[in-house]
Amino acid sequence: MLLEKACRCDVELTTAGHKLNAMLHSDHLRVCPQGYTCCTSEMEEKLNQQSKLEFENMVEESSRHMRTTFISRHKKFDEFFLDLLDNSEKSLNSMFTRTYGKLYMQNSEVFQDLFTELKRYYTGGNVNLEEMLNDFWSRLLERMFQLLNSQYHFTDDYLECIGKIADVLKPFGDAPRRLKIQVTKAFIAARTFVQGLMVGREVNVAPACVRALTKMLYCPYCRGMAGLKPCHNYCHNVMRGCLANQADLDSEWNLFIDAMLLVANRLEGPDNIEAVIDPVDIKISEAIITMQENSMQVSAKVFQECGQPKPSGLSRSTRGIDMLNSRFRPYTPEQRPTSAAGTSLERLVSSQKQMSSHTLKFWSCLVNTVILFCFRYFPEVVKEGLTNQINNPEVDVDITRPDTLIRQQIMALRVMTNKLKNAYNGNDIYFQDSSKPLGVVTRQNDRQPTP
Repeated sequence: MLLEKACRCDVELTTAGHKLNAMLHSDHLRVCPQGYTCCTSEMEEKLNQQSKLEFENMVEESSRHMRTTFISRHKKFDEFFLDLLDNSEKSLNSMFTRTYGKLYMQNSEVFQDLFTELKRYYTGGNVNLEEMLNDFWSRLLERMFQLLNSQYHFTDDYLECIGKIADVLKPFGDAPRRLKIQVTKAFIAARTFVQGLMVGREVNVAPACVRALTKMLYCPYCRGMAGLKPCHNYCHNVMRGCLANQADLDSEWNLFIDAMLLVANRLEGPDNIEAVIDPVDIKISEAIITMQENSMQVSAKVFQECGQPKPSGLSRSTRGIDMLNSRFRPYTPEQRPTSAAGTSLERLVSSQKQMSSHTLKFWSCLVNTVILFCFRYFPEVVKEGLTNQINNPEVDVDITRPDTLIRQQIMALRVMTNKLKNAYNGNDIYFQDSSKPLGVVTRQNDRQPTP
């Protein structure tokens, strides 16, 4: 309506033959060129607001698909991993209840705590996976050793001695070492990958950009030339001035996407969390069987290193912990949990890799989303980025004052890219407030457990 009013004013005056006499001189305007106009100062200010709104909407529309896709993929991965953990815990609980009965129920908190800590780590908690898994096996050793040697009484000091020599005893065979490596790498990759999907972008429109947009798009209306369209090069200079800070995101964004793809390859291959967590109950069960089979040798070594314990007055349990006579899975391969996402990890990762590849160079190409009719324009198109705008003839960009929000986003991308690269190498870096969306710069903890 505002543009129609400006244009209609000019047309009516022209038709009446009184254009130059009736139109106002543009001395009162701050943006549009000098000369006669039918726009008042109030109209020009409204055109400024309209320019800002349309530009924000244009950038919003251009990035909406990428943003919403990242958000939806984050949700699907999150659902998948959490349901995977829930199903694995339920499976272990069901399997061990049927097999060990009351003995398991009396010690079930050891296993419940394991899954609680795995979930806490995945959801952003400050959990050292290596220490947590070591603690799980130590607690399991203490409980099993007491059950298998119930005729003795063990003090806290004695149990502590058992824990200290656990690495030499290797009562569970090689299972703790293998499971620790697999779980650590898989969870680091999964959590970091999902955090990388939490991206968000905002656009700040500088006053100089608003003035350039108004001059390019709407000043012709104030002079009765509504059909006059800016040329491609002119539009490019304006857009590159307006998106100078966003263009500086591009290099960090590309490095971030490359790192995301590396971790995605890990999730598809050696660090497939589904392949690790799905059979975790079987792996723990086999470790328990190993200790049962070697209980006499393990007990003898403990008595040798920690001393002969005092009798408890109870007879040795003939049942102890019953060995599993058969290896079975709690569900068949056809019944593997696929979570609310209704898919497999391989399909999720493959789809995400394809989408991520398409977002490379997104921010430097954002300028090209505007296609306008061209007319002759002599100045050259300036290069992308903030520092190149010193020669921009259309937008007065202050290259000495980078956009604060964009600088924060660049730093956040660097932090997340570093985290992804470490995850690819199997190293964990804890970031405070890691559950917050990317865009909030987080503090790095120096501790990096080695898998």
